Amino acid sequence: MRAPEDFIKKLEELYQEYEQEVEEKLKEGLLEEKTAKTYLRHSGTFVRWCRNDFVPGIRKINK
Repeated sequence: MRAPEDFIKKLEELYQEYEQEVEEKLKEGLLEEKTAKTYLRHSGTFVRWCRNDFVPGIRKINK
């Protein structure tokens, strides 16, 4: 784990709030579908990195 468990827990709570806000903005027509997906994909990847569940560039190394 890259970050302490209490930090990860708070980060995941905040990510859920962020995800809800992005979904609301999508429903309100303030975000395009592609934009919302991009926001969630990249922020989700950051959360995974904090959990030590993601390593940047690893797919390219394994090819």
